[in-house]
Amino acid sequence: MLFNSLEFLVFLPSVFLLYWFVFRSRRWQNLLVVAASYVFYGWWDWRFLLLIAFTSLCSFGSGLLIEKYGGHRKRQKAVSAANIIVNLAILGVFKYYNFFVENLDMLFSSVGWRLDWATMNIILPVGISFYTFQALSYTIDVYQKKLPATQDLVEFFAYISFFPQLVAGPIERATHLLPQFQRSRSFDYVQAVDGCRQMLWGFFKKMVIADNCASVVESYWNNYNDLPGVTLILLGVLFTIQIYGDFSGYSDIAIGCSRLFGFDLMRNFNFPYFSRSIPEFWRRWHISLMTWFRDYVYFPLGGSRCDKWTAVRNVFIVWAISGLWHGANWTFVCWGLFHGMLLAVYHLLGISTKYSQGVAAGRWLPTAKEMMQMLLTFSLAVVGWIIFRAETMKQAVGFFHAMLGNTFFDATMLHGKLYTVMGLLLMGVEWLQRDKQHALQLPENRGVFRSRAARWMLYLFLFFVILLYRGGQSDFIYFQF
Repeated sequence: MLFNSLEFLVFLPSVFLLYWFVFRSRRWQNLLVVAASYVFYGWWDWRFLLLIAFTSLCSFGSGLLIEKYGGHRKRQKAVSAANIIVNLAILGVFKYYNFFVENLDMLFSSVGWRLDWATMNIILPVGISFYTFQALSYTIDVYQKKLPATQDLVEFFAYISFFPQLVAGPIERATHLLPQFQRSRSFDYVQAVDGCRQMLWGFFKKMVIADNCASVVESYWNNYNDLPGVTLILLGVLFTIQIYGDFSGYSDIAIGCSRLFGFDLMRNFNFPYFSRSIPEFWRRWHISLMTWFRDYVYFPLGGSRCDKWTAVRNVFIVWAISGLWHGANWTFVCWGLFHGMLLAVYHLLGISTKYSQGVAAGRWLPTAKEMMQMLLTFSLAVVGWIIFRAETMKQAVGFFHAMLGNTFFDATMLHGKLYTVMGLLLMGVEWLQRDKQHALQLPENRGVFRSRAARWMLYLFLFFVILLYRGGQSDFIYFQF
């Protein structure tokens, strides 16, 4: 079920009313969350439910066994490793089997050997990478004694399948989300209203900004050989705006929706295009995934607490895995290695990127230095997103070659200039609200928005803009991951 669908428009208020007015006890509310989440997820294909239920059972059972073997560290390690292997094997088969078979076949064919391994016609379950990582974090955290294993199957199933963030994050840690299912919840009007505001802003970013940018990108992308350089640059910028509006829009909807039910999800985006360096960009983009890789891959490898070249190796390992996590395609791997290279350069040159405050803190405008830093970071992000968007590395190389080699200006101009302006307006609004959790977190004690009428005029304006200018795209980009 999509957030931006008529089905969800009926589903959400129905679950909300049942949750607060019928299922009043914590246990019954948790049971309702599981049932609603399985309806939400099974709407695509009921067979997906078997897989998420199996993943949930394996991780729940592993937690109980780890706790049972409290005095036997080797047994605990074996159980933890077994669950990690099972979950990664499931992810590997469904997401990467054909990729590795095809590439091994190409490798051996180049030396005259022919492999007879067959590819499989496998449907990739929506959001499998997200809930698998969430399940893995639980097992690892129980093994590392960061939290006790839960004895309640319902609350654990609710943690894994919680529908607002099930298919595209944020990737929650058990230490943060699971305890929220273990305590009673009461309706908080202020929290719910702010959740609705965040959802409205998320729908605007997705349906007006991202979906309209998507229609232009789709129309022009495969014709890059015939387009002037300036148009290709604009096309790269449009996709950069599209993927931000799409994914951060989903995160806003997910976080806002969870607040309607009394849950607090972690922040997943912190205005990343206002970053002054690539390291800062990755501390602000898809925060839940980046911190997951930091804690469960980068730190165990040694992190940066080692010599420079070992730290650089660790960076490249993490970013190669991160690229592959995004999809079974060499473009994603190369995109990850591109950012790994940029991060390695910052590390080797010893450039400080841990700022004590956000950009232009306490000021309306950035300094000239901050502006140059943001423009450089944004430009590098655009280069990365072009690699990310390409269907093959041949296409990515061809796109850059055309961008630099074609006539820079000619009559063939992009008809997406309006959406570029809309994207810049989006950035302008978020710049003004960059010290807030989201752009519609309005100051109600000062300025024009002290008036409830002014706030409602803004909400209604955004609502009608969504109705009138929504684009034709429907799926969220990160559903494929």
